[in-house]
Amino acid sequence: MTLSRHLRQLLDVIYPPRCAVCSTFLKSSPFIDAGIPLPFCHTCTADFRPLTPPLCPICGTPFPSKDQESHPCGECLARRPHYDRAGALYTYEGTLLQAIYGLKYGGKTFLADALGSLLSDFAQKWIPEPVPQYIMPVPLHKKRLRERGFNQSLLLSRHVAEALTVELDFLSLRRVKYTLPQTGLAKKERHKNIRGAFEIKNPSIVKNKTILLVDDVATTGNTLNECARVLKRAKARNVYCVTLARATNI
Repeated sequence: MTLSRHLRQLLDVIYPPRCAVCSTFLKSSPFIDAGIPLPFCHTCTADFRPLTPPLCPICGTPFPSKDQESHPCGECLARRPHYDRAGALYTYEGTLLQAIYGLKYGGKTFLADALGSLLSDFAQKWIPEPVPQYIMPVPLHKKRLRERGFNQSLLLSRHVAEALTVELDFLSLRRVKYTLPQTGLAKKERHKNIRGAFEIKNPSIVKNKTILLVDDVATTGNTLNECARVLKRAKARNVYCVTLARATNI
């Protein structure tokens, strides 16, 4: 149930809101395009670093030199990913990294509303044609889901599905292998770690369909690529991937 404006103003007087990253009292909040206030101060949001061209049009990796045009990167030319295209809104660093960390590991699930709104706003502008028939969050293994209590990718994907008016399917793509966290593993180890981790419950659901995968962060892209491999093996027509952030120092 949404609080009325007057009740929210009263609560803000009794319990002054603080920035979810630095805990500074919020005298005013930045807004996104949809007019939704963000639970971050202006200083922290100013540190959110958007990914800007030149980028690889396939995996979304940014190039260090801004003097060149966007073009496929060497890795995608050498071995094209199973997904058709991947995009991210921000680089995974600074105060955005802290916000995502607070969502995933700090139990600050309320941040999913603000971060999900940012991601859905980006997805509406970024998603190519054809519009996907299904939006699927990258799933967690049931053991990790019990440990964490929620899947942050599902929380974010709900906002994307609502904004795109596309059906959200969080049951068909399943994680069947409990894997080590990708962070801290070498590149080859990450690929081996995630191989065979996913399956499609009913392949006929995705046959000839366009799927949009949603996750919070792309590091090497191995997790998204493995999900896409399984979807393409089940005869999905197109697989696009969108994330809130992308690591650029891997």
